[in-house]
Amino acid sequence: MRKPPEEDVRAFREAVRGAKPLRHQPRVRQRPKPPPPRARFRRLGEAEVLEDSLVLTPIDLDVEFGDDLSYRRGGVQDAVMRRLRRGYYRVEAELDLHGLIVAEAKRELRDFLARCIARQQRCVRIIHGKGLGSGPRGPVLKKAVNVILRRTENVIAFCSANQRDGGTGAIYVLLQA
Repeated sequence: MRKPPEEDVRAFREAVRGAKPLRHQPRVRQRPKPPPPRARFRRLGEAEVLEDSLVLTPIDLDVEFGDDLSYRRGGVQDAVMRRLRRGYYRVEAELDLHGLIVAEAKRELRDFLARCIARQQRCVRIIHGKGLGSGPRGPVLKKAVNVILRRTENVIAFCSANQRDGGTGAIYVLLQA
């Protein structure tokens, strides 16, 4: 493109001096943002949930290295548990808790579950590790995950994963649709 002669540029600027732009409505209307997703499984208060998660029953404490975790709410059919155990359900999200302390892991797990429930995801995998580095205390994260999942209303079943997906160091979780 050639630059117009300087004389034409001056004449144009002189002709439009004092002109004001027209006001017009934008053609594209912006839609209001949807409200942020809210977790459907909130209890009376976060303090109550935290207190519940700190109280361990003897059944919850009875988790050792290499133990399989398994849980299901009433009404979950044997065939559903069998499919879950065999890894037939497509894992839609995954959370890895390796390297976190228990307080961080609990917070991450609750946030993860809230996001998955809001997105209506049905099957997720949580990697808690086997607890081999926990020493005489046993698998600390595994115990904490077990307790939290049992007390989360939207969790209808969970079990230890297949060897290819982490074995006793990971679990498949089935969420209520």
